[in-house]
Amino acid sequence: MKSDGTLHTGVVTSQSVFGAPCWVSLTTRDLRAAQNFYSAVLGWRWAPGTRMGEHYRVASVDGVPVAGISKTDFVAKTAVAWTAFFAVASADETVARSQERGGTTAVGPISLPPGRAALLADRDGAVFGIWEGDLVAGWERWRNAAPSFIRLHTRDAFDAAIFYGEVLKWATSDPGCCEVDYEENEVVLRSFGDVVARIHSGALGAAPDPALRPHWQVHFTVDDVEACVRAARAHGGAAHQQGIGSVEALVIDPDGARFSVTSRTAR
Repeated sequence: MKSDGTLHTGVVTSQSVFGAPCWVSLTTRDLRAAQNFYSAVLGWRWAPGTRMGEHYRVASVDGVPVAGISKTDFVAKTAVAWTAFFAVASADETVARSQERGGTTAVGPISLPPGRAALLADRDGAVFGIWEGDLVAGWERWRNAAPSFIRLHTRDAFDAAIFYGEVLKWATSDPGCCEVDYEENEVVLRSFGDVVARIHSGALGAAPDPALRPHWQVHFTVDDVEACVRAARAHGGAAHQQGIGSVEALVIDPDGARFSVTSRTAR
């Protein structure tokens, strides 16, 4: 980290931006079909994840790695879904804090050079990942290339914010930690002034929705939401847009994984 609080553009570690989302990864049953779909919808290019083996692929935008895809039978038979990973200073300590506060551990921590990772779930069952080590593309380059933010849909935003704040060490006095605010019925997470995550559970004072299945949803920034919707439908997926000209749409890939596309102008 530079003396003015900004980040170097070279190698950045998870300790520099701990608590912030730093990577997203998809588990799918069909790697080839997933690559074709996301290339058509988001314009991604692909390369083998050499350190992760033949069942892992890395997507890039303008040469910047932005996401990973693995087969479900490769990573502990996890469900078909997008998973957001948060940067942490210590995977072991983060797992311990999560378990102490009622979270569960699905995988890890395991060594995945150049770092260590684990898959966890919060008290309400929302799955998330943690990463300790060098960041694949550097934090600023990754943030600018693909994801706009991630949003947790949960039953109680304040309870979730307390859990994640304690587990991921948000709003501490440590340099590089994330800041937390409450804006327009959402808990908003910022890292170096940039909105990186939101936690939503409905209007202030509303009763928790018992039918809601808590989950983190990834939002990718795009230049043309409607073009993404058309491409998704044309390549075996589904998309739901609130109306023509909407700045956001929910997209479901052919394997059932859900994500959102958000207009770059709405960031």
